[in-house]
Amino acid sequence: MKKIITTLLVILLGLFVLGGIFIFTYVPQLSKKHGIITSKLYVGDSENQPLIVAFGGGGGGNDWARDYLKPKRDSLLDKGYAVLAVGYFNSGDAPEYLDRISLNAISDSIMKVAKNPKIDEAKIVLLGGSKGGELVLNLASRFDHFKGVIALSTSNVSFPALTWSANTSSWMYNNEEVTYVPAPLKTIGPALKGDLYAAHSMMLEDKEAAHKAEIEVENINGPILVISGKNDDQWPATAMSKKIIERLVENDFRYYKEHIILDGGHIAPLEQFNYVLDFLEEFISNGYIR
Repeated sequence: MKKIITTLLVILLGLFVLGGIFIFTYVPQLSKKHGIITSKLYVGDSENQPLIVAFGGGGGGNDWARDYLKPKRDSLLDKGYAVLAVGYFNSGDAPEYLDRISLNAISDSIMKVAKNPKIDEAKIVLLGGSKGGELVLNLASRFDHFKGVIALSTSNVSFPALTWSANTSSWMYNNEEVTYVPAPLKTIGPALKGDLYAAHSMMLEDKEAAHKAEIEVENINGPILVISGKNDDQWPATAMSKKIIERLVENDFRYYKEHIILDGGHIAPLEQFNYVLDFLEEFISNGYIR
């Protein structure tokens, strides 16, 4: 009997090890919808409208086309800005999962929309929150036709895809995966419990990997506003946002840069949207972005 139990335990341990190896080596197929995004343009009656391209976070869908963000969207339209709401996964014909999303395809799609005769394509500012903040920093650091960035509750590094195996990048550029911070085995427990703050913090413990996955924000071709809530429970947004500013200072970034730290959590930057409007007023309406 003891021998049987021992044999069963060995078999179970072997299955556990094989399962772990499978999880951390399995690479899902690239979506057949790769390179497709959905978008909705909101434009006023005036001419030469600056374009604010808005991205939601890790929940997917097209957040900025939804009713709950209509007051924020309308506040931008009232100021004379056109708004392009973008869904980059789990939105219509876009890929189902946030996995190796094509930065090139997003950029190309934006620039096609910017040909609208009412839009000033020289004044395109990217706005993203949470995972969308990570996205806009990656976009603007690679394409210089974007003239400003507003990143809310963002990261300073690229994290893995939002798939069950989490062993591919969230983003792809020029058909290659953007370097990301890998998720070690110990993140499974917190992730299953929904403790995303702990899971992301564990990933960032690998300092070498985090350094390699830092977004090269110094390449952004315009002013940058970063806003975080100091009690963010999704990931260490304030600490990561501070690193963005540190990197900009170290690289003698020539444009305006600011990190505003708010009381509150992950959605605090949206709740205090006046900071976004003030930034746009300063740098677009007053002619600093041409």
